[in-house]
Amino acid sequence: VQLQASGGGLVQAGGSLRLSCAASGRTFSSFAVAWFRQAPGKEREFVAAISGSGGSIYYADSVKGRLTISRDNRKNTGNLQMNSLKPEDTAVYYCAAREGAVIRGDAVSPFYDYWGQGTLVTVSS
Repeated sequence: VQLQASGGGLVQAGGSLRLSCAASGRTFSSFAVAWFRQAPGKEREFVAAISGSGGSIYYADSVKGRLTISRDNRKNTGNLQMNSLKPEDTAVYYCAAREGAVIRGDAVSPFYDYWGQGTLVTVSS
């Protein structure tokens, strides 16, 4: 499956952005989708993940209550609604997919086989 992330940009603290991940090439509902992010000088970290059906959702503690992951299997898209953004949310955000069960955590990125190109989110204070 090929992934294309979009929606990043510059926003003030407290603002909102909506990231999208467009998928093509395979049956999208067979794939769990996750978002990771990498800030300058830091390691990539897990943000959120959603199962193929959308029935299981997980978040990193740092984004709970502010970010919402969703998907629309009819449109082959995954989304990350980002509200109440903070300067520490500044990073390149990547969508990723894996066939089968959804998994979560900073250490699981190697188990996501397909990656989008990343989209930059900059939150100014």
